[in-house]
Amino acid sequence: WGAEVAVRLSAAEQGVPLLGAVVAYGRLVGALQNAWFAAVERAPDRLASRFGAEVAALKDASGGVEVDAGTADCHDLVVVAEGGVFATQARKALTHDYRQRAWVGTVVREGQGPGTAFERFTRQGPLALLPLRGAERATSDDARYSADRHPMALVWCTPAGDDPVPTLDDRQRLAVLNSLLPVAAGRLVEIGPLKGFDLGLNAEGSLVRGRQVRIGNAAQTLHPVAGQGLNLGLRDALTLVQALQRTEDIDAALRRVEWARAPDRWALIATTDFLARSFTWRAPGVAAARGLALAALQSLPPLKRALAHHMMFGRR
Repeated sequence: WGAEVAVRLSAAEQGVPLLGAVVAYGRLVGALQNAWFAAVERAPDRLASRFGAEVAALKDASGGVEVDAGTADCHDLVVVAEGGVFATQARKALTHDYRQRAWVGTVVREGQGPGTAFERFTRQGPLALLPLRGAERATSDDARYSADRHPMALVWCTPAGDDPVPTLDDRQRLAVLNSLLPVAAGRLVEIGPLKGFDLGLNAEGSLVRGRQVRIGNAAQTLHPVAGQGLNLGLRDALTLVQALQRTEDIDAALRRVEWARAPDRWALIATTDFLARSFTWRAPGVAAARGLALAALQSLPPLKRALAHHMMFGRR
């Protein structure tokens, strides 16, 4: 920023109402669970819920999968969607430890109006501010927020082996963040509690294994550099539902899911992995090459539109 190259994306350029939206995970899960509970009430003979039962094992069985969750039940199809975080996962077919930690939380920013996200790539890792417009509306009567003060989600990546964040107090964290952010991002004036996660790539070679399907973080855990993990998981789920609606042949539906999801999955896995690694490279000339590449992206609207479309909707 300043002398550095900036790439700017806008919803108007892309012809969409929003480039994206940020929502608290609990609110999203709550809405989905309420919709599921309503569906169970409408069809109790067909649908059932069982929360809080730990699955000890999955075992392929004739024409389905045996689920060991206190009792052994056999099902035609099992969708594994609880992937957890990189540090606690068993290693999959493709794995890489970025040796970074992501600190996530909320901050209050003074500056321009709401609706703009900022991401800066530092040598220590990416730093992103994401607008929380829903939170802003919900707290419109709170004295902390005004036309010039806006809540933002923070994603702050640091080196895992030389991480200063745990030793800093809130005032020091704000000082460091304000020194790293561009002037256009305004000024951070408050910071909430931060939670840290170790970062790595951990991806299955295939979504489908017999009658088991893995989606979201159970299929691929990514670096948050492009904010694509949840988007990718939602597209996994949508493709699975659509395939099952088209045919009663479960095996045919799963073959379609595997075929349909591969281009999008592997393109985004490769993109996020490249971004996570390349912005920490320090070989001579690499910084200049990165600057030239970003300048070319900013100056070529068709290429920039194609990249934004891919990030929003996936490869189709």
